Amino acid sequence: MTLPWRAAQNGQSWRQWDRALFTEVAGRHWPGAEPVLPRLSRAANHGRLWIAAAGTMAAVGGREGRRAAARGLGSLALASLTVNTVGKGAVRRSRPLLDAVPMIRRLQRQPVSSSFPSGHSASAAAFVAGVSAESPAWATLLAPVAASVAFSRVYTGVHYPSDVLVGCALGVGAALVVRGMRPPVRRPESGRPAHVPALPEGRGLHVVVNTASGPPPLLTPAADRIRAALPGATVMECTEDDDLVKLLEAAALNAESDGGALGVCGGDGTVAGAAQIALDHDLPLAVFPGGTRNHFALDLGLETVEATAAAVQAGDAARVDVARRTDRGGNAPFLNTFSIGSYPDLVRVRERWSRRVGSWPASVLAAVHVLRTCEPVRVEINGRPRSVWLLFAGNCRYSSWGLAPVRRRDLTDGLLDVRIVDGGRFARTRLVGAALTGVLTSSPIYTEATVRRLRIRVPDAEADGARGADDSRTGGGGGTAAGRGVRLACDGEVALAPPELVLDKVPGGLRVYRG
Repeated sequence: MTLPWRAAQNGQSWRQWDRALFTEVAGRHWPGAEPVLPRLSRAANHGRLWIAAAGTMAAVGGREGRRAAARGLGSLALASLTVNTVGKGAVRRSRPLLDAVPMIRRLQRQPVSSSFPSGHSASAAAFVAGVSAESPAWATLLAPVAASVAFSRVYTGVHYPSDVLVGCALGVGAALVVRGMRPPVRRPESGRPAHVPALPEGRGLHVVVNTASGPPPLLTPAADRIRAALPGATVMECTEDDDLVKLLEAAALNAESDGGALGVCGGDGTVAGAAQIALDHDLPLAVFPGGTRNHFALDLGLETVEATAAAVQAGDAARVDVARRTDRGGNAPFLNTFSIGSYPDLVRVRERWSRRVGSWPASVLAAVHVLRTCEPVRVEINGRPRSVWLLFAGNCRYSSWGLAPVRRRDLTDGLLDVRIVDGGRFARTRLVGAALTGVLTSSPIYTEATVRRLRIRVPDAEADGARGADDSRTGGGGGTAAGRGVRLACDGEVALAPPELVLDKVPGGLRVYRG
């Protein structure tokens, strides 16, 4: 027998190394493996083993177990789709010859699809890697099972070792993609504990629910869920015909007189407006997730209405930073992100389509539209002129990287997380290429920095304002119409950019209930 390392030393190809290692595994006796590994390999057919594991986690693991099960199954589904539609079709590799495999190890039904890559290995790795994002304890328990399933594919003679290794890599990659699309919920690691009232049954809590935020409820409306979880709370619903700011002000005044707290249910833009009123009245804020993405609520560890209700009754709260955008019209807070350039256009197009085709399809359509039509914006950043495709500033440092990072671990670091994609020749093509090849952060058109204050001037906004004034004097159609001008986005809300603005922080300025 030619050992695999001998083959490598003799300069033979990786295929010969692969076959030699397969032959060594087939020819070696593995104590205790014969009654276990073939059965384990069959149990993993069509993901049955991992579906059963997910069911067990969901049944006995509580909320963390259910989240881990859902993420594991989502990662498995993406890995299976990738392997079966792309991997096996791209490389048509014959299965190993079974001459060296003892009869007792062989599967009763031999697979006939391409040997490369191993779908079982991809599913096993994807499921465990997905679970690990939510529950390291469950992942540690399942990792030996996943490794055994992957090894069983070589042990039973249906895959070469390289098939298994590539399958595992694809599975982990699928889990990372799912993690990037939907980062796991994490309680903030730091933050000064805040003194807030514990409100049994929600007594003293005044909540405004923005019914226009987020997707339509599938079963029970958010307002009814809040009333069920906190029967002592006062819940007001704001429709499209109501003035949201007036309702929030009225709720804040009532909360002040009751010695309670202000509550809000809606998207991130709604929550930012409530945060301003909570700051003005020095009230603690209870955030009930009710939007499409709920970034701020998730960063507080509040994934459901019931989680916020539990925090309110327990009086569990922290102080978090608030970022501010200040211009000639005054200042406005933002809790998540500020941006100028392509992202505001993406948000505007996405919102136009989301109610027709759903959130994720609308996001894809918006991204395609923006890549085709968006042009760089001229700005001055702290006095230095630049042409940018995107200027992003986040309230606190984001742990994920990329154009639009979505998760934070520390909500009191006093920093703005600034990311810039420069314009210029072929900037759009270079940006897409860098994103697709995974080298975005090392691209020369991409810059990251953390600062405490940022001064921005937008010359094109000044020019639009001047043209609008000329038009109004001459009766020529007037103003900065919605189709022209530079836009900005704050917490998902799009507006025309002012000529000059400053971004800074109010460190630890807001008291919020947290999960």
